Amino acid sequence: MEYLELHPVNPQERYINMAVDVLKSGGIIIYPTDTVYAFGCDIYNKQALDLLYSIKNDSLSKLFSFICPDLKDIAKYAKVSDSAYKLMKRLTPGPYTFVLPASKDVPKKIWTKRKTVGIRIPEHNIALGLAEKLGNPVISTSVTTRLGEILHNPEEIRIIFNRQVDLMLAAGSLISEPSTIVDLSGEEPEILRYGSGNVNFLENN
Repeated sequence: MEYLELHPVNPQERYINMAVDVLKSGGIIIYPTDTVYAFGCDIYNKQALDLLYSIKNDSLSKLFSFICPDLKDIAKYAKVSDSAYKLMKRLTPGPYTFVLPASKDVPKKIWTKRKTVGIRIPEHNIALGLAEKLGNPVISTSVTTRLGEILHNPEEIRIIFNRQVDLMLAAGSLISEPSTIVDLSGEEPEILRYGSGNVNFLENN
């Protein structure tokens, strides 16, 4: 694994570009988000997705979310109602994963059984920079042990996954909960997992 240390607010552009080159070649990376460290790959690379499922020790029914740089092209990846779009606009960028009906442009490999996908727009310049420069969404699934324990320390992550991942972008320890998962596929927002995000917005619906 190549290990690069970045400034979390003003990340070195050359390091972002190196990570994007790895993603374009079908590699797996680890990168920081506004909540925890995440594994990442290009959502359109089938071999990379297969390898990531193996690393995570997850079944294909597990929801893998992905990062978009903004809401501009969101309709390309999901079917978004007006009310869902307005809520996402209020909450992004931020520590939320939004579950939405999948569009045909998203590989079925990352659909749930309900034909939904999880979309993130995190408040973190490294994560957003990766998706923007790649030009495709980047998979975002938390870095955990094979037993599901979230890992926060980059040095520990480096030791455990040194031979399984191509590159890691480190930005210090991330002591946080995972994102709050908000299901927007129905008529009303529903919280599927409580995490870092504030859920006061439910009181206003």
